[in-house]
Amino acid sequence: MFEYRPRACYASIAEYSIYLHPEAQGKGFGSTLLAALIERAKSLTFTKLVSRIFTFNHASRALCQKLGFREVGVYEAHGQLNGQWLDVVIVEYLIRENL
Repeated sequence: MFEYRPRACYASIAEYSIYLHPEAQGKGFGSTLLAALIERAKSLTFTKLVSRIFTFNHASRALCQKLGFREVGVYEAHGQLNGQWLDVVIVEYLIRENL
């Protein structure tokens, strides 16, 4: 988890990324890691987790949906991969018990 933004008003929001080696994908490691991350964020009194996912990354989007994240928008031409600007989906998970 990383600090979302340096301003005090965003202090309870964390940004995250999880990357798995291709050989580890599809074996449940992502679910285990993201569930543990959510629990750790709860214990640290964060109120929200956010991330951005390339629109074509259906596995990551499905994982987030499965664990209770919601898609809140799209940033157009936000990330560059192999020299091409790509759109990303913004996801968030509200930790309601910490609000």
